[in-house]
Amino acid sequence: MKLYLDDDSASPLLVRLRQHAGHDVQVPADLNLSGEDDAVHFRCAAIGGRAIVTGNYDDFLNLHHLVIQLQGHHAGVLVVRRDNDPKRDLSPAGVVTAMRKLLAANVPVLDQYIILNHWR
Repeated sequence: MKLYLDDDSASPLLVRLRQHAGHDVQVPADLNLSGEDDAVHFRCAAIGGRAIVTGNYDDFLNLHHLVIQLQGHHAGVLVVRRDNDPKRDLSPAGVVTAMRKLLAANVPVLDQYIILNHWR
């Protein structure tokens, strides 16, 4: 899977784990986009055909709705909720597990907004 990890999710550990799992991973620093607005990251991911992995669920939910309402497309928004609740929050390894389960279930990701925590 082609992934774009936004600034909120671009930890070196998660990048290594995703690459080790066979994913093509891109982060903002690869494109000199670190610190850019969420819309810039979303556009970059969409143009590159990459699902975006983010912890910024509110802003990306709004961007997802905007694209869909305008009849556009994106490769998917994969959200990692961080609510300071150890029972619900995901570690980097937990993100890998959740994504593996999601992909194994053949859940469509294209044009979808998916909360990975539900796939732990």
